[in-house]
Amino acid sequence: MSTTASSAPQTGSRPGGRSARVRAAVHRAVRELVADEAGDPLTIPAVAARAGVHATTVYRRWGAVGELLADVATSRFSGDFVVPDTGSLRGDLERYASDLAKDLCDPDTLALVRATIGAGGEQGAAACRGERQRQLEAILEREQDRGEQTPSLERTTDAVLAPLYYRAVFTDDPLTPEWTRTLVSHLLPD
Repeated sequence: MSTTASSAPQTGSRPGGRSARVRAAVHRAVRELVADEAGDPLTIPAVAARAGVHATTVYRRWGAVGELLADVATSRFSGDFVVPDTGSLRGDLERYASDLAKDLCDPDTLALVRATIGAGGEQGAAACRGERQRQLEAILEREQDRGEQTPSLERTTDAVLAPLYYRAVFTDDPLTPEWTRTLVSHLLPD
């Protein structure tokens, strides 16, 4: 008698199970604490209390605040950003830079980025730039598939992504649409 895959016992975590609920509650607590400028400092016990879970649960899963922030940032920056397809590299990069500037101007997003970079060290920085670099890479690859020459990912990151993050995180200078277009024009002069 043969058994089918549907009758075999399932192992591992279930989507939507307790683990997913705990992760969602902890992520929500982190976002709330980071956004609340006058609130509690971001510590594992404060996150656990806000999430309604035991601190050992948070320590066991994430270990430290930096790792937790990196996970929240990675989750926040994955899949929520549409890579534009305007038909040209210039148009795609201008739209991308403008959309990213709008995202970074959101106070909650900016607070999360600043906290992640501040507490997460290199792991936090990697969480903030990883998905964004993959998005730029997709734009460049699509242009190459059209048979066009493109700057390298490193050069594009340095010209578009780096100034956006620097200005958003470390200055009070505005991220205007005009300014974001200049980033692209310096990368892709006429």
